[in-house]
Parts: sequence; C-alpha cells; structure tokens
Amino acid sequence: MASSGKIVDLRALLAERFPSLPITLNGSLTTDVPGFDETTGGGLHKGAITELISPHVSSGSASFIAALIQAAHRNRYFVALIDGNDSFDPQALGNNLLRHLLWLRCHTTIQAMKSADLLLRDGNFPLVIIDLVLNPAREIRKVPQTSWYRLQRLVEATSTAFLVLTRFNTVSSAQLKVVLNNIWTLQTTHSQNPASCLHFRVTRAHGRSELLRNILAG
Repeated sequence: MASSGKIVDLRALLAERFPSLPITLNGSLTTDVPGFDETTGGGLHKGAITELISPHVSSGSASFIAALIQAAHRNRYFVALIDGNDSFDPQALGNNLLRHLLWLRCHTTIQAMKSADLLLRDGNFPLVIIDLVLNPAREIRKVPQTSWYRLQRLVEATSTAFLVLTRFNTVSSAQLKVVLNNIWTLQTTHSQNPASCLHFRVTRAHGRSELLRNILAG
C-alpha cells in the first residue's frame, strides 16, 4: 500500500510540474530535425510507438536525443528521457535546456520498461523517449513482446509520442520503424548542427498517411 501511495504522489507531482503542451502537425510532434520530419511525414506520430534503430555504434542517436530536447525547449513542452543504461550526458546541453527534461536514470532494461509503463499511464508528457541503444542485447531479448503491446495500448489512449531507441529490430508493436542510416565521422562531429547530418529510412508504417505509403513505395 505504501508503494501505491508513492506512485500516486509521483503522478500528482508530474501533472503539476509538467503540464501537457503538445505541438501538432497532422497528429505528429515535430522534431525540428528536417531529415526525420520529412522522412516520416511530419515527425513523431502521437498516440503511437516509433522505433528508431541505430545499427552502428556511431549512428548519431545521442545527437538526435539532444535535438529533441532542444526542440522541446524552443516549442515550450516537456520531454521525458528514460535512460536505459545511464549513458546520457547532459553537460553539453546546459541548464536552460534541461529545464524541459525529466531524466530517469536506469541501470537495467527491466527498470527502463517499468519507467515507461508509469510515464505512459500518467499521460502528462507530449514526448516520452526510452533509450535502449547501449543496453545488453540479452536483456532486451528477454522482454516479452506482450510488454511492448501493453505499452502500445497505453500510448494509443493518449496524445503522447513514444520513441524507442534500439540497436536492432526489437518492437513488433511499433507503428513506425525508422533506421538511422549514417555512421558518425570526425567531420560530422565538428558540424555546428550534427542533427542536420543524420539520415533516416522508414521500414514500416502501419495505418499512416498516403505520404508515408509513397515514401515506402519509393
């Protein structure tokens, strides 16, 4: 009972400190990363799971997360980052940007999944990110697909965009699957806007717009 009371108190605190202010475009949350928004037909789809697969060690997923936090700051909404392997480095972003971020530092995949369940049930964040890119593959494969379908059902009842970052194809219930195609180079690292150098490819789009179907067909 004490544990249940703490969860209720946490939900009340989240609702007070992080009111929902979604930015929409055709039912999507814009990321302000041109390559992603153009490829996906508007950004991260609300009420849906988007899986972003980074097959290479230096694909640039950390830069994409940073770009999402910057977009949240510019557009005045809040983002929750579930850090699956406690690998996020906030130092480069600065305190001003971090005011729009709730950072949950996890050490195992199970901790991260439980955190996602809590945040999606709460429904107070326009964007929830779970970063599993550096989590051990053996841990991720132990997560039953029924757990991902449960999260899908939770997010479908909200206006939240739920982004799952993985190293390999993981989430069978994801309505949108996108592959981060590039390999990070020294030249990219010195770019003033690394996120603008990212390249994306949609591999699955369930129940989406004609625009996305045309993208996949092309």
